[in-house]
Amino acid sequence: MLNIKKIFRKQDNQPKQNSEYSYFENLLLELGGLSHFTLQFFKKLFRPPYEHREFLRQSYKIGLSTLPLIGITGFIMGLVLTLQSRPVMTEFGAESWLPGMVSVSIVREIGPVITALICAGKIGSGIGAELGSMRVTEQIDAMEVSGTNPMKYLVATRVLATTFMIPLLVFYSDALSFLGSYIAVNLHGFISFPLFITQAFDSLHYYDLVPATIKTFFFGFSIGIIGCYKGYFSENGTEGVGKAANSAVVISSLVIFIIDLIAVQLSEVFHIFTI
Repeated sequence: MLNIKKIFRKQDNQPKQNSEYSYFENLLLELGGLSHFTLQFFKKLFRPPYEHREFLRQSYKIGLSTLPLIGITGFIMGLVLTLQSRPVMTEFGAESWLPGMVSVSIVREIGPVITALICAGKIGSGIGAELGSMRVTEQIDAMEVSGTNPMKYLVATRVLATTFMIPLLVFYSDALSFLGSYIAVNLHGFISFPLFITQAFDSLHYYDLVPATIKTFFFGFSIGIIGCYKGYFSENGTEGVGKAANSAVVISSLVIFIIDLIAVQLSEVFHIFTI
């Protein structure tokens, strides 16, 4: 597949007089390249043959490799949030609302965003480095010559795996966050686990859970497609592999915040119309 950057980049040797124009031009080229790459992904996605085994292997690999880190982070996240919020809630005489406040904060915002950022750092960089090393060692070129479609075997399987595994990892992180919050609450008193879960879920509504779940699919898709894009078009040998992994993390993290901002605005509108 042709690199859209090479298609649209001007082949002149004259130096740029305006560095801002150069930066803006590179930004447009990057957006154009990513858009073209995403379009090619959707074109190849629904055409046979379908790489079911590779998709399952990538899903297992992504989920298993990230599970310990996500679990520890989610547990500490619920523990620290509860310990930090308890003095304020006690001061206002609202200590009984602590489980509900923590559950809403974790499910709506903290859990999905923090989990997605961790996955961007671990999964996104891994995909960028893996495909980048395959590009510089000409393994992707060899696949194209041998008749194997790298867009289906390498890109589609990884993007689908991240799209469906990130929501599951978010649910896992939320569950361990509740466990950490429960332990933190019992450090200064006693509350039974069934009562804690009841108070936590009484504060949650479908307009809290549904938008938070939907945006995790977009988080996973953005992590996968950006990591594959940066690695697929990696250049300049091993140095380019490092740059591909680094830029995959940076761009994915930025896109996660942008998606989250849009999701918050849309969920507010959805909440207004459901009242």
